[in-house]
Amino acid sequence: MARAFALAGLLRLRQIEKEHAASDLAAANAMRRDAGERQARAIAALHAVPVEATDAGTLFAMAAARASSRSMLADLSALAAEAEAQAAEAQHAFTEAKKRAVGLEKLESRHRAEVVAGDLSSEQAAIDEIATGAWQRARNGADA
Repeated sequence: MARAFALAGLLRLRQIEKEHAASDLAAANAMRRDAGERQARAIAALHAVPVEATDAGTLFAMAAARASSRSMLADLSALAAEAEAQAAEAQHAFTEAKKRAVGLEKLESRHRAEVVAGDLSSEQAAIDEIATGAWQRARNGADA
């Protein structure tokens, strides 16, 4: 009967941690992409605003719109920087979780190989015993 891997529970926990970290990384990358896309759309919208002022009222409105747009772009830049930092942090957490899981996975693989080798050795010993017994019986039968 094959022995169970003694650290199977810990390995499963590490794999769950790795899956959770991968999920967090995917969410952070999606948020980073979304922030970048929003920033690009805002910049494109600003480039589409006409620059001609026909009177003072229009000039004041354009100045107010540009000031508001600068503020919005600053907010979007801050959001993009925060999303980038969160993505980097999530990447680091995923890498660490993967390292912890890989070590245990290697131990499990080595354990499995040792169990298989032990099983094969036991099977070979049983086959040798059967063959030796049959040979001795045949030899004893020939001597009689």
